[in-house]
Amino acid sequence: MPQGQLSRRKFLKMATAVAVTPLFAGSGGYMYATKVEPGWVHITHLELTLPRLTPAFDGFRLAQISDLHYDMEWMTKDRLRSAVELVNQQQPDQVVITGDFITNRFTDAKRADLVEMLSALPPKTFAVLGNHDHWASAQGIRTVIQQAGFIDLSNRVWTLKRNGERLFIAGVDDVWEKKQRLDVVRKNLPADGAAILLAHEPDFADTSAALDRFDLQLSGHSHGGQVRLPMLGAPILPDMGQKYPSGLYQVGSMYQYTNRGLGMIKPFVRFNCRPEITVITLRAPTTI
Repeated sequence: MPQGQLSRRKFLKMATAVAVTPLFAGSGGYMYATKVEPGWVHITHLELTLPRLTPAFDGFRLAQISDLHYDMEWMTKDRLRSAVELVNQQQPDQVVITGDFITNRFTDAKRADLVEMLSALPPKTFAVLGNHDHWASAQGIRTVIQQAGFIDLSNRVWTLKRNGERLFIAGVDDVWEKKQRLDVVRKNLPADGAAILLAHEPDFADTSAALDRFDLQLSGHSHGGQVRLPMLGAPILPDMGQKYPSGLYQVGSMYQYTNRGLGMIKPFVRFNCRPEITVITLRAPTTI
């Protein structure tokens, strides 16, 4: 489809940029970027103080994964199984997946593999869909989410409770495909209490932050660019992933965190942009 073809052409330009940088001169750089770094998962740990977080949720640990891009080509069952094991080793209180379970061509075989591998994650893992999920089969991915025992948070709000206190986790369906209904989410979200939003495309943060209701948005989509060159950054970034492509940002009163993803789209190359699992420890504000 047009969007996917455009993305492919952009990433071919990225590969050309990589080829001419001195860091990629010779077979060593090529082997590293195609064989080593793409499978070298980095676990990012950070602590974030959310102004509206109650003491009962102080120390609550969220693990975020994104952009699995299960294609049975680069992202194989073994690689996905290893990533799931890494997530479970972190012993998070809650796991969230911020879209793009798949790249294209949804099949029964891919559905079965995804359900088998992802079912090893904690039950009631939260998930939203990404643009590739819609291009492949939104209904197929929703079936995966259901059969894995997860919760589809597309345009929904979920309440976590601890000792009578609440933390709200919300999600929007894919923004690229204009499936988001932030108005519905806002209507169903109580006026008070810490709230986290899952949205596949990170640049949606400008819209969500404008509500002054979310403390944190978690996204993926950009893969961090897959390639980041010294002094130049990422040569190619997708639409809706250009302003907040990787890492932590402050957008108004809201934090935005963009995960670099676990999978890739072609060309299968990563440089200075390792795949990522994010573990966020939430902190309640201290009273002086």
